[in-house]
Amino acid sequence: MMTRDVPEDAVGRRVSCDGERGTVRYVGTVPPTAGLWLGVEWDNPERGKHDGSHEGVRYFTCRHPTGGSFVRPKKASFGVDYLTALKQRYEVELEEAIGEEFKFCTKTVMMVGFEAVKQKQRVENLTEIALRSCEVSGPGPENEIRKTTPFAQSLDLSGNLLSSWEVLAEITQQLESMQVLQLSYNRLSLSSDPTSLSPAFSRLRVLSVKSCALTWSQVLHCAPMWQQLEELYLADNDITELVRPVSVLQTLKVLDLSNNRIVQETALEISHLPRLENLNLSCTGVSVIQFSDASAGNKTALFPALKKLLLDDNNISEWSVVNELEKLSCLVQLSCRRNPLLQKEKNYETARQLFIARLSQLELLDMRQVLSDERRGAELDYCKMFGLAWLQAGGHCDPEKNHPSTEFNTEHPRYLALIQKYGPPDESELREQKPFALKNQLLTITFVCPDDAERKPIEKKLPGSMIVQKVKGLLHRLLKLPGAELKLAYTCAKMADREIEIDNDLKPLQFYSVEDGDRILVRWS
Repeated sequence: MMTRDVPEDAVGRRVSCDGERGTVRYVGTVPPTAGLWLGVEWDNPERGKHDGSHEGVRYFTCRHPTGGSFVRPKKASFGVDYLTALKQRYEVELEEAIGEEFKFCTKTVMMVGFEAVKQKQRVENLTEIALRSCEVSGPGPENEIRKTTPFAQSLDLSGNLLSSWEVLAEITQQLESMQVLQLSYNRLSLSSDPTSLSPAFSRLRVLSVKSCALTWSQVLHCAPMWQQLEELYLADNDITELVRPVSVLQTLKVLDLSNNRIVQETALEISHLPRLENLNLSCTGVSVIQFSDASAGNKTALFPALKKLLLDDNNISEWSVVNELEKLSCLVQLSCRRNPLLQKEKNYETARQLFIARLSQLELLDMRQVLSDERRGAELDYCKMFGLAWLQAGGHCDPEKNHPSTEFNTEHPRYLALIQKYGPPDESELREQKPFALKNQLLTITFVCPDDAERKPIEKKLPGSMIVQKVKGLLHRLLKLPGAELKLAYTCAKMADREIEIDNDLKPLQFYSVEDGDRILVRWS
């Protein structure tokens, strides 16, 4: 025993001091001062002062040049065991809360209320246990956890003082029903034999280890412990270069790698995970995705089960990336917000329609459902938008003569499927893409009142960005119908037999794919 305040195994243990957590790297004297010091590497490098050196002498090393400092043992807490934290969290705090709530009631009422709530929240009946930031550092008396919380299925130990996976396993091996484990904001040293710890995580399905300073190689080293894992959350770690998981993580359905600066060339190393359905690559620096095993218009063998992909806050700037995503056989949900690609189009709604037209199976884009009418409008718009390029590349209305160039098919891999679905666009609908300018964005719209034959059609030039509410205000004045409730729909040459309802007053005309020369039908009540 070093001193009454410092355990013999202090080096490597986790401590907290003034709300900051760190790992003890040194215990001893630091001349010229007297007495014992703890050399601590802090999780937050801004808490430290140096790299473990003092006046030219190195006492320990840190990952960050300002990650270390010395503190007196009496200022540092080595934490408490699981059972002590549990009692504090669920018994002492509960009694204090109930006492405060009933302090103005009679003693009898207070005791009845206290006993009722206490019975309802008896520790041994808990299935979800939250010990976040409770300074848990170990299990406590042997086998007492098993007796105290036998039904626990979900455990939150985020932001605690656990020092290793072995110490954690001493806790979890006593929670035989545990399926969900939150471990974010911890620093756990690796086990030399992770497979031997797997019984402690035998039923684990969901694991969150966000902000734990883990590398991908460390994750793969630990993975043999989690043989039944389905969801793994690794946001904001030190993951850069990915390596293909072999014989581990094969049961994963959800993987979150967001806020890790992943090396571009290694991003597809996880594409062989057979059950992966949900992948979060937001804020990872992704700029290019390429499935070289499949040509344009064909499906890739990679990511065979992937249904949901998050790519927000990346460096994607080319539509070729979206074309590659069409090769994924199961993709139905995509989020691609705040990427440079969106700035290439005149507004977000135009970009959204291009996403929808290029991705045939998409059901949810940027957290918004893709409705059938929106898809139809987007695909028809796409056919018109690139119709001239199709003709110039060798496209033809006669199927036997329709042989556009390989370059065009690579840039627009869905185009042939779309003209097979809707028929080739009429030449009268094809317009050369003009630079963005107000005069180029004015649409010639004809307003028709089908229920009032005496009213003549009215032709107006309106910007595509004009919202429906303002269009209705204009029609109130033109038709002299103040206060009337207007209902709008539009038709175009390609859909002469069908009316598309314009039902959202806050959306612009271009949201509904209204084009130059289209007709808007006006009805009122």
